[in-house]
Amino acid sequence: MGSISLPSPQTTFLQTLLRHQLLPSAKPSLDSISLIGRTAVITGGSTGIGLACAKLLLSLQLPHLIIAARSSEKGTKAASDLGELYPKAEVEFWCLDLNSYESVRLFARKCASLSSLDIAILNAGIMKNQFHANVSTGHEETFQVNYLSTALLAILLIPVLKSNSRHGPGRLTIVSSVAAVTTDFPEKDFVPIIPRFDRQDNWSSAVAKQRYDVTKLLLLMLLFKLSCVVKAEDVIINAVDPGFTLGTNLFCDIPLALKVSMWPLAKLMATSPEKGAWTYVDACILRGAESHGSFLSDWQVNAYVSNSKMNRAIMPVSSADHTSFHPIMYTPEGESVMDRLWEETINELKCDEFEKSG
Repeated sequence: MGSISLPSPQTTFLQTLLRHQLLPSAKPSLDSISLIGRTAVITGGSTGIGLACAKLLLSLQLPHLIIAARSSEKGTKAASDLGELYPKAEVEFWCLDLNSYESVRLFARKCASLSSLDIAILNAGIMKNQFHANVSTGHEETFQVNYLSTALLAILLIPVLKSNSRHGPGRLTIVSSVAAVTTDFPEKDFVPIIPRFDRQDNWSSAVAKQRYDVTKLLLLMLLFKLSCVVKAEDVIINAVDPGFTLGTNLFCDIPLALKVSMWPLAKLMATSPEKGAWTYVDACILRGAESHGSFLSDWQVNAYVSNSKMNRAIMPVSSADHTSFHPIMYTPEGESVMDRLWEETINELKCDEFEKSG
């Protein structure tokens, strides 16, 4: 992998949040979009932005939707309710537990059995206020769900989307966050890097929030690596930031006092799950090959531009007014971190065959 040139704009999380929430770019129209004949899957589709996205996809005439969620009760109810709203569509619930590699692999095998799969939106994510180690893997739970299991699912779905999409390249959209581009990343200095995420040292609400932000950064690093080994003509892979959104379960685990203190700001600045869902559809439907390997935020495509002579990727100067990627991803140190993380991830997930095939 070559390095990425041109540094990311140095902005704080608050500056970026204020710009995106209070002075957003104009959102694109979906009036001309029809999803007739396509099949889509969305993880975390039983509540929040995932459920709103499911409704939006069905309103665009999607005939077959698979909602993936951990809770059978919530997933079954969501699929049933959506089926009543859109009786011409086939809406299914499939159980997916991102705390379990076995569940992820089983889910991917079921996807491979479909006659077609055109769109996959990896929306599921958590933020745990208390430290929890995953029983089956030993990894900290937010890291497990948001990064490791999401990475495994992405890797397993890529060949399915490549071979089973009937409407051009398959589409894989990974949900990240604008917080990923400004977060501190203390784990980057450790070798190996993955075990560092399993330490409980000085865990607090602030550390829990940083852990969430870092996992979203790791997804952007994963995105870059995947886009280097997967061609856009096979599967278009991008990431999207839905914005600061109310009506989700993401903050359900934070202390009550913190929820109360956040409420006035949230009411003033937060957007709705429906608007967040619109960003997902923009990323996985409206945007084409130009979004491959890119991070979409505030309706802007923050893309790498190939430079064949230097054999590396560069950021277009025009993106400087918008969110790009974390500054570390534009440094030799960041290149080394991404290489190490990729190698450790492939080894952890036992996906050596994917790296060779790519």
